[in-house]
Amino acid sequence: MRLTGLAAASLACLLAACGEHALLPESAGIGPSPTLPAPTKPLIPTLHIAPAKGWRDGAMPQPVAGTVLTKFAEGLEHPRWVYVLPNGDVLVAESDAPAKDEKEKHNGPKAWVQGLVMKRAGSHVPSADRITLLRDADGDGVAETRNTYVANLKSPYGMVLVGNELFIANADALVKLPYQAGATSLPGTPTKVIDLPGGINHHWTKNVIASEDGSKLYVSVGSNSNVGENGLDKEEGRAAIWEVDRASGQHRIFASGLRNPNGMGWEPTTKALWTVVNERDELGSDLVPDYLTSVKDGGFYGWPFSYWGQNVDERPQPPNPALVAKAIKPDYGLGNHVAPLGMAFATGNQLPPQFASGVFVGEHGSWNRKPRAGYKVVFIPFVDGMPKGQPIDVLTGFVDSEGNASGRPVGVAIDRKGGLLVADDVGNTVWRVSGMVR
Repeated sequence: MRLTGLAAASLACLLAACGEHALLPESAGIGPSPTLPAPTKPLIPTLHIAPAKGWRDGAMPQPVAGTVLTKFAEGLEHPRWVYVLPNGDVLVAESDAPAKDEKEKHNGPKAWVQGLVMKRAGSHVPSADRITLLRDADGDGVAETRNTYVANLKSPYGMVLVGNELFIANADALVKLPYQAGATSLPGTPTKVIDLPGGINHHWTKNVIASEDGSKLYVSVGSNSNVGENGLDKEEGRAAIWEVDRASGQHRIFASGLRNPNGMGWEPTTKALWTVVNERDELGSDLVPDYLTSVKDGGFYGWPFSYWGQNVDERPQPPNPALVAKAIKPDYGLGNHVAPLGMAFATGNQLPPQFASGVFVGEHGSWNRKPRAGYKVVFIPFVDGMPKGQPIDVLTGFVDSEGNASGRPVGVAIDRKGGLLVADDVGNTVWRVSGMVR
């Protein structure tokens, strides 16, 4: 593609880490009442990535004091999500964005530059399209065996076992397979439960969890754009969490206006549904805070017309003041552009006591903020079913001293022995954080 106009300028800025700079500290975007300055609208969006290099010379992330870090598994292909089976086996979704067909391709300079950015950040690699089973038979925190558990999927991400059925959220459909306890692979072709919105795939990752009784499934579906620039008709059923009846496949929108929800979980005391959400870009380094929030049935959370309640975003046209008026303010800001993806409540973990009640969050890391934010796993303490206090860094050091990404954390899960598993899609590793052996 010939570099002219915006494309040439954007590529030059990409290489020079161009754009405006945050005026507020990173902490200003964190907590129940983050600071929301006036938006900035630079001609060329801020591009400040950490080029993906992988772990070199035996380097590893740094775990919080009082814990031990091990490589549960390495040499994977873009591991994005982890799920622990009842027998302790760990499933890993190895995947990336699905290949675009001709109808989905965007040939504009902005989309082309964005593709370069994602590739430089470690994405846009060929998708392995499989789920791998990792087994730690001797319980030493390192998986001795791995097997292809399910192959020939389409950019799989979330997984959940309900009874004798394993549900998998592909980029374009929720599918299922009969589960066999102890098996190292599941034969056969998955059965489609429902179609999920595909196309363009601005946000292709889709997650799935089950209600406590297993009768309902909850599927997260991200938006097809930043703020509706591909047309609001392309957003039907997106930027939402779906509720799916497991027996019939009937479904409805449980909550909407959630730009890109990923990790989901049930708060153990209130039983409320919670999620982490990637908010919109291109309003400056100090906007908009990504967030952690409880999710109300029928709730609308602002996207694309407003953010953090009734703060209007003027870019989506036509505006929708009626929806803005009902927009729910999120519960807790995680910081601007930290890109939260993984989320796991602390139940069952055997880390030090300060991690007894709360939620672990995998922050994939920013591209639209200068200086960078995220690129770590944090813990948000909870008191009486709500976030309370500042985040605690659990696993850091994913960006090296030269500004390169050795790894990027995505999915997180508590394993059967109480360790914290972290999928690292640039380092191609699943890390395990455990308590100190006394």
